Amino acid sequence: MGTVTTLVDHASVVPPEPAGPATGAAGSRSATERAGLAALLIAATVMYLWNITVDGMGNQFYAGAAWAGSKSWEALLFGSLDPADFITVDKPPVSQWVMGLSGRIFGFSSASMLIPQALMAVAAVALLYGAVRRITGNPAMALLAGTALALTPVAALMFRFNNPDAVMVLLMMTAAYATVRALERASTRWLVLAGAALGLAFLAKMLEGLMVLPALGLAYLVAAPNPLRTRLLQLLGALAALVVSSGWYVVLTLLWPASSRPYLAGSTDNNFMNLVLGYNGFARVLGRNHGGGGGNAPAAAPAHAAAGDHPGFGGFGGQVHGVQRLFTGEFGFEIGWLLPAALLAFVLVLVSRGRAPRTDRMRAGALVFGGWIIIDGGVLSYMNGMVHPYYCLSIAPAVAGMFAIGVAEMWHRRDTTFGRFGTAALLALTGVWSFVLLHRNSAWHPELRWSILVVTIAAAVALTVPRTHRAHRHLAAVVLTAGLVASLAGAAAYSFVTVATAHSGGGPTVGPAQAGGRGGIGQSRPNSQLAAMLKGTNATWAAATNGSSAAAGLELASDRAVMAIGGFSGSDPAPTLAQFQADVRDGKVAYYVVQADGRNQGAPDAGDQTGAAPRTPGSSARDHGAVDGRATARQPAAAGAVPAPENGANTGGPGGYGRNRHTDITDWVTANFPAQHIDTATVYPLTGYHG
Repeated sequence: MGTVTTLVDHASVVPPEPAGPATGAAGSRSATERAGLAALLIAATVMYLWNITVDGMGNQFYAGAAWAGSKSWEALLFGSLDPADFITVDKPPVSQWVMGLSGRIFGFSSASMLIPQALMAVAAVALLYGAVRRITGNPAMALLAGTALALTPVAALMFRFNNPDAVMVLLMMTAAYATVRALERASTRWLVLAGAALGLAFLAKMLEGLMVLPALGLAYLVAAPNPLRTRLLQLLGALAALVVSSGWYVVLTLLWPASSRPYLAGSTDNNFMNLVLGYNGFARVLGRNHGGGGGNAPAAAPAHAAAGDHPGFGGFGGQVHGVQRLFTGEFGFEIGWLLPAALLAFVLVLVSRGRAPRTDRMRAGALVFGGWIIIDGGVLSYMNGMVHPYYCLSIAPAVAGMFAIGVAEMWHRRDTTFGRFGTAALLALTGVWSFVLLHRNSAWHPELRWSILVVTIAAAVALTVPRTHRAHRHLAAVVLTAGLVASLAGAAAYSFVTVATAHSGGGPTVGPAQAGGRGGIGQSRPNSQLAAMLKGTNATWAAATNGSSAAAGLELASDRAVMAIGGFSGSDPAPTLAQFQADVRDGKVAYYVVQADGRNQGAPDAGDQTGAAPRTPGSSARDHGAVDGRATARQPAAAGAVPAPENGANTGGPGGYGRNRHTDITDWVTANFPAQHIDTATVYPLTGYHG
């Protein structure tokens, strides 16, 4: 990503007032600036598309939903895991809309699924460039911001993967860019666009997509160049846009008869708002649906592993709780490279602009990106339960943007002691911290960390010297450029090796490949014989199996719909034993499959729901008149109507990873149908049952 060019002196002009269009408006861009932006975007495109199919199907859980969406419009609309619309994935469907629609247009494949994700990275880089360009008036610093985002390891990981995080972060960045545009002229139109983008971010990963909202609202409330009353009314209008852009889908799920749509996975009552406030909302932050702090999750290597080792898989069992989380373990490698400097930059900009007018654009930019880091990063730091390190992608644009704004402000003040030492501090802190991170993987290219340390410290020291002659000023620009290149070198190295490494499953990680694989949890073992058997069926569901990840793996291998009993964690109250028996009687399910581990659970994004109330099993009533074999009436029983366990049914306790609440179905199948072993799976042909 060789787009960080020598910083020239004219970039020091930073207008304090946003009353008119920023100096970075498109019409005033020079040919050099346009060439720099083009180089940045081309380099980002090449990097993110390079060998894009190395990850194959990535996370097969979401790949199964993308495949289903490419087969069925209704499955695409609801984000169903299978084209027969039995159950959805445990997230809203915006990401599945993108990948599924691409599959419908180009044919479903790894490339059609992952290329849109990579292009989202390029779009996010372009938007960050535009935002920082307008805030600082400095095209070189805008290039720095875009390059820093593209070279953030978690971005290199997740913008080439098929989780919902990519589209969520693109929409969050869209909202931030629209807010920056709104700040220029107090534009209601741009502020409403920001609200609409956040509404769609909500439909990507629910409350996580709204973590940037307080920072954007505060920045506009403080710095917009119009009266306070008008600002408040405009913010209410943006909030209304958010509600409309997200609420239409919520209303759709409430009004669409539950008997003719898939069960909303992760909810206890097939209600979208239950999913918002529970499984994907406060219960997730409080750890009540994800392991209660990681107690049942796979343990991770400690932050300081044996010499020469990357800390390894995701860090579930070994994560710290608190502000240090984002700086240690896998989090540190994914987001930590520029994070300390970005936080320092936030403080430096606020101090530097302390006496500026209320509408000062640099301070407003600091509130946008610094506030984003503090609020979103704070939630990530203190949330309980099973926390995937790749969640930190949500603050990657903020870290890159805040770092660039801080460098721009200190460079603008370079004729003052504060500016010189502020610039030096940003470089030195980044170099030292990169050294610390790389030392945690000490056997991997040790010369890299020493080179980074030496260059950044030398550049920092040189920049503290007052510049009295024009030649000294040009030399300082060269020194700063060298220091910034060295500051990004550690993150760049980890990003490049991440791009070159295959990742799969529910816990992908960054950096060089490790023995034992890269986050392939939740992936099914290949079973070609079983896939061939399922291909030969014409039933609505070629098979039923416990857990969505196992079902998705069978779907991708066989190109046939598979019923995911219990949804992602195996604990959702769908279907009931009576519903399953009715489907078997009607010939809608051909086989029941038990994988080798006997559990078939999904990737560990859903842990034991410590402290959560047990889920109410579904009722036995079901309408069998649906067309196209669609499962119907998947409604739980009325509150309080908890049937007694039958044949060991629902005795697994509160739902979650490793807890199977559908042992009644397993017991009924094993008692009434013959078993046959196909490679690592036990298969039960569901024939001959007449009720």
